[in-house]
Amino acid sequence: MLEHNALVVVADGHHAILYRNTAKQGIELTEVQRLTPSNLSDEGEGHAPHERSPKDEDEATFAKQLAERLNGIVLRHKADEVAIVADPSTLGTLRKHYHKELEGKLKKELAKDLTKSSAAEVAKALS
Repeated sequence: MLEHNALVVVADGHHAILYRNTAKQGIELTEVQRLTPSNLSDEGEGHAPHERSPKDEDEATFAKQLAERLNGIVLRHKADEVAIVADPSTLGTLRKHYHKELEGKLKKELAKDLTKSSAAEVAKALS
């Protein structure tokens, strides 16, 4: 079970939704931010190897930049617990870029694309 105020990230290769668990017990998610390549790319350049298609490269770059954002959140002590829900490809790329501190705060990973799901559906999948 996720603790109160845990950070929940729902992502695919194109965008991510950050939620906080607002329930004192159980899971009730409140959206706090939506991230896209345009509002992540201003934090630093991350490029994937060039043997991929442009679409695959864009998705890998987004996942790397998302991991850097999550690492920063954890390193600034803005999250004590983190759950990540992402499609398998994005999750694989994210894992390669986790900081040790993020790995320590990671309570749950779910290899599933739920970016078009409601907060309630994401909460149910994490339960």
